[in-house]
Amino acid sequence: MIDLSLVSDGGVGWLDASGPESHLVLSTRVRLARNLERRPFTVRSTDADREGVLQAVQDVAKKTVGLGHAHLIRIDQLPRIDRQLLHERHLVSKELAVPDAVDPPRAGAALLLQDGVGLMVNEEDHLRVQALTSGLSLGLAWGKVKSLDTELGQQLAFAFHPEFGYLTSCPTNVGTGLRASILIHLPGLVLTKEINKVLQSLVQVGLTFRGLYGEGSEVVGNFFQLSNQTTLGKSEADLLDHLAKIVHEVVGYEERAREVLLRDAPGVIEDKVWRAYGLLRYARSLSFEEAMNLLSGVRLGVGLGLIPNVGMYALNKVLVFTQPAHLATEAGAASSERELAVGRARYVRRTLEEEAGR
Repeated sequence: MIDLSLVSDGGVGWLDASGPESHLVLSTRVRLARNLERRPFTVRSTDADREGVLQAVQDVAKKTVGLGHAHLIRIDQLPRIDRQLLHERHLVSKELAVPDAVDPPRAGAALLLQDGVGLMVNEEDHLRVQALTSGLSLGLAWGKVKSLDTELGQQLAFAFHPEFGYLTSCPTNVGTGLRASILIHLPGLVLTKEINKVLQSLVQVGLTFRGLYGEGSEVVGNFFQLSNQTTLGKSEADLLDHLAKIVHEVVGYEERAREVLLRDAPGVIEDKVWRAYGLLRYARSLSFEEAMNLLSGVRLGVGLGLIPNVGMYALNKVLVFTQPAHLATEAGAASSERELAVGRARYVRRTLEEEAGR
């Protein structure tokens, strides 16, 4: 089993609910896509090519401040359950970890981690520099990523075109190579049936939305990832400013929707959130989807001040630590769906009991 205690915060420091707007925004992620000059892109490279990329990156990383003491994880040498665990913690993409596939990941797939910054090697592109931070903190996340990108760029020649910018495997990433995303909880807009209008307006202004685990994942528990859709033609500052402006507007919409719910149907909302709390507090078996939907109700209740003595940090941990790989790792063995459901309910009960006893 992988030992993430070697990483300062276990890779989940972003769960601590310390960032701005953390009652709604769980996390901010900023990442940059980069490829090394004069080397085949990952999708067309051989095993030897990718090993060469990894070695070159390791040699340079040791000389940087951002990754000088990084923990190296060879994704291509991990069992599926460990790769899935990293994916559940949002530390690696599905492209790198292939948690659901029978075949192992591509040779040379690796992750370097240090102080909330990660470097994925041999994903769709040679490098994916990323930072995960708590709450709505685009400036903080971008500062970490930019610093490391500068250090790496001083010693590694990146594939760059004077007209198009940084060159990437996927054309939508060409330009700055920047993708920024916000993981946000929007139950008020869902309950007031305003969510579709808001999501459609996001697309019209150049943003996109996805589920809990980004591209290809479904929306569960009213958790949405909002991110920029293109990277070409605008500077990093413009892309981040635009995303921040729109997310602040969405936060305002959600808060007004919650005010409407409390004004027009206080009894209904109070019953809904306490029912969700009661089920989570005492259930003996919970499917993933059921747990996420009930967790959404409890988060809403805590955010509205209806449910006391439950912290957002504890609820954020439930979001990640009730995922299948985490439950199987805690149990010390592979688990059936029924065993996972029982383990999930047990973890939630224990967490809420500890919160009640604080």
